[in-house]
Amino acid sequence: MDESHAVGGITDPRGQRRAVVLGGTGFVGRRIVRLLSEAGWEVVVPSRFAARHKDMGLWPSVVLVDMKSVAQSDLATHREAPGLAELLDGADLLVNLVGILNERGNDGQGFKRVHIKLTKAALRAAADAGVPRYLHMSALGADEENGASHYQRTKGKAENWVHRFGRKHDIAVTSFRPSVIFGPGDSFLNRFAGLAKLMPGIFPLACAGARFSPVYVGDVARRYVEAINDPATFGESYDLCGPHDYSLGELVSYAASTSGHPRWVIGLPGWLARLQARVMEWLPGKPFSRDNLASLQRPNTCEPDCQREPTRLEDIAPSYLAPDACLARW
Repeated sequence: MDESHAVGGITDPRGQRRAVVLGGTGFVGRRIVRLLSEAGWEVVVPSRFAARHKDMGLWPSVVLVDMKSVAQSDLATHREAPGLAELLDGADLLVNLVGILNERGNDGQGFKRVHIKLTKAALRAAADAGVPRYLHMSALGADEENGASHYQRTKGKAENWVHRFGRKHDIAVTSFRPSVIFGPGDSFLNRFAGLAKLMPGIFPLACAGARFSPVYVGDVARRYVEAINDPATFGESYDLCGPHDYSLGELVSYAASTSGHPRWVIGLPGWLARLQARVMEWLPGKPFSRDNLASLQRPNTCEPDCQREPTRLEDIAPSYLAPDACLARW
């Protein structure tokens, strides 16, 4: 091997362990990237929106790679974004956190592209590059055969595939299946707090009785990093849940009151919940969909004998939901 190697035009020091984190600029990804950086890893983070995350490029040994091709002033020249093969050359670890909660359509094709097609492309490229370790983000409730939604079925299929592929190609695979994840910048409690602000005293809610075991983003990131060098985790899949279970109604009520907008949460009957999902599919950002509604038909909680993560929702959420909270970006 040469004395140094280049990724996206940036030369990296020889001998430092290198991780490639797909989805590294996201809610969970930023925490994992920071922990890897603090642990002495060189962390390559590809992003189609690198300009939005310039702060990460200032973290020690973090290489933020712009995945958009940029035409130079001379029209005869053109820089191509690096491919997966180039990014993974010489890497010791691949972390895949990429996922979506909703797709543009309603036929499952968007979920298949992101959860299955991208995962297969990434892990095949890792095998070609000789990457020995892979950490995968699945989801609690993921089930290839019996999932209630496109989201759950595609997550389950991807998870099953990475474990089979890892065994066949001698890649140590560990997958994680978290319940809903909370923390500063989350899209769960923050979304309900924002919606509560718009509601006139009441908050109509589909599937108010759906059950969750919210898990703190810091605990999730720690579990990922702790697993890297632990042979006991190779080939395993772990459910990740916080210390307590809540109904969706309880979580929405808590988010609303903690953010300074207490509301009376009213559970909707099934037919009205389906109507709400159809209507909200057309709103910007697609805040709720029929696929989300299908996912809510099953508890998103861990089994009684599952080891729970320690951090309580009530110890963290006020720090970013309360009206006077100072929200740190990460």
